[in-house]
Parts: sequence; structure tokens; C-alpha cells
Amino acid sequence: MNFMLKTDIVSCDSLPSFFSQWEVGPNDLIVTNEYLLSPDKAPCECLYQERYGKGEPNDEMVDAMLAEIKGKHYTRIIAIGGGTVIDIAKLFLFGDDYDCEGIFAAGASLERKRKLTIIPTTCGTGSEVTNISIVEFKKKGTKMGLAIPALYADEAVLIPVLLETLPYDVFASSSIDALIHAAESYISPKSNPLVQALGRGAIEMIIQGYQRMEDRTLPGDMLPFLMASTMAGIAFGNAGCAAVHALSYPIGGIYHVPHGKANYMVFAEVFAAYRRKNADLSALEAVLAGALGDSGDVWSSLFSLIDKVLPQQPLSTLGVDEAKCSEMAESVMQSQQRLLKNNPIELSVEEIKQIYMCCM
Repeated sequence: MNFMLKTDIVSCDSLPSFFSQWEVGPNDLIVTNEYLLSPDKAPCECLYQERYGKGEPNDEMVDAMLAEIKGKHYTRIIAIGGGTVIDIAKLFLFGDDYDCEGIFAAGASLERKRKLTIIPTTCGTGSEVTNISIVEFKKKGTKMGLAIPALYADEAVLIPVLLETLPYDVFASSSIDALIHAAESYISPKSNPLVQALGRGAIEMIIQGYQRMEDRTLPGDMLPFLMASTMAGIAFGNAGCAAVHALSYPIGGIYHVPHGKANYMVFAEVFAAYRRKNADLSALEAVLAGALGDSGDVWSSLFSLIDKVLPQQPLSTLGVDEAKCSEMAESVMQSQQRLLKNNPIELSVEEIKQIYMCCM
């Protein structure tokens, strides 16, 4: 059994307390958003992601930010934000010799030159405890993942109060992403009892949190969702995500759909395809039944519950047609083998196309 947790996980009461206890100062660079930390309240230099582009990480945004800090000698990068901020900040660990494409090309040969502390402000990515950075490459029209040991943070600092002002849609899509992380890693061929224990805990906390929620309002207690996100991050960091994430990447890259929402657009149909091919999902179904308190059709119950949190959007509303389904399926097969190898059962390019078609 293989299992790894490289990152120290600690908690803190507030951002000012973190700045004081971690002695944040001139040798640090904070990567964040201005609505989270204004310049007048920052104890060191800040790089504000939204000044370099909107949406999720792309190669043009990363290159503009790398150019901004070229020649500056920071010893620690501090990422305060959601998945976009975190995935970008991980690429600042290697000095001045690379652009985004160069970092992805060099991969495991990269020499790390800075420390990394991550403070997540959403409850989905789990990136604070993974060795993965996901970036959209504009010319390729898809997202790609870099997974190397150097991308593990030295510390993940959990500050639940930072999640209390999340926009509802960000909460919904990010928490669904965490749920999918837990589900996909649970049935991965690389899964093991430790992965499944963390995945089960994350699934239970997210589902039970959803069941307690009022209609489209933030839950009163964000700590279970933050903990579930981190637990699911450890789980998929060890066992991997699979076809749901692989199929979501072209949707995000081409149509700029938020990552968690893109995952949810294909979640049900990917798992329906697994069931049609007789993949053994019984262990996961038992976990879902226990969390949902429903021994009937757990899949219908699960997706009915998620739809109350974030209604599923058909691909046709994005302008997807059969030709685009074929194009995306080919892209997935060519560029997402890192993820597809974690499927519980193999999917052909034609089966991937049919999944997309069923999502229209």
C-alpha cells in the first residue's frame, strides 16, 4: 500500500493571526485576490491574480505574472485563495528560467527554489495538499495537469472564517468538485484503505452538509466543507481523479465553465457509463447509501440532492453539438491519459463521445 502526505496541515483563527505567527515579511510574496487582502493590509508584496486575467488559470495569465516577479528574490510564496490562485502560485517555485510551457515541459527535472504555504479560501480544489497544478493552454483549447513532487506545499493553513463570505455559486461548484474528488479516488485502481477512509469521511461531511442547507444559501458552518475538501484532496492526491475530470477539461477550456460546474455536467453520465460496463461500484454505493440515509437508488438520490445545491446544466446550452462531442472526445483521449488510467474500467473514444452526447 502506497500513501503520501507531504504537507503539514495546521489551523489558524484569522489572517492577521497568520501574518503574526508565521512572521510574514519582506522575503515573502503573497499571491491572492484584492477582495481577500487589500494592499494596505498586506505585510509584504502581493501579486493580485485578477490584474493579469479573469477566470481559471491559463498560460497567458501565468506568463504575465512570472514576468512581473522575474529577478525578485523571494524565499517563500504564500497563496491565499481558491484553485486559480493556488495552481498559479505553485508555478512560482522554480525561479526565473521558465515560462508556463517550459515548466510543464521540464516537469520532474525542475529544481525547487522557494518554500510554499497555501491558505485555501474555497472548499473544493484540495490543491493545498496535492502535487498538481492545472492550467488551460489557450492554443491547445484544453486544460493540462502537471503532477510532480516539487508542487507539494510545505504547509496548508486552514482558516474557516475566510470561507464565510464566499459567493454561493463558488461554494456550490467547489464543494461539488470536492465530492467528485472523493468519489473518483474511492474507486480508482490506485485506491487503498487510507484513501477510502478519507474519501468516505469527505463524502459523508459534504452530503450531510447539503442535507442541512437552506435553499441556495451558504451553510452556517463552513468548517466541515473545508475539512472535507482537504481530506478529498489528500485522497485524490494519492489515488488520482479519473474520467469525470478528464471529460470536464475541454468543457472548461473551450467554454470557460468553472471547474466544479464542468465536472458536474458530466458526473452522472460518466458513472452511468461505468455501471453499463459492469464496473464494481458497490463499495462506493454503500458509502453513498449510508451518507444519504437511502438504501434505494443511491445515484438518483445523490443527483437529486446535488441539483438542489447547483442545478445541472446541459452541454447543449453551451452550443455543444455532435461534432464538438467528437472533437472533445478525441482531445480527452489524446491529452488526458494521466487521468483516464485511474478509471475503474476502460473507456473508448466512442464511449467518451457518447457520454458527452448523453450530457446534451
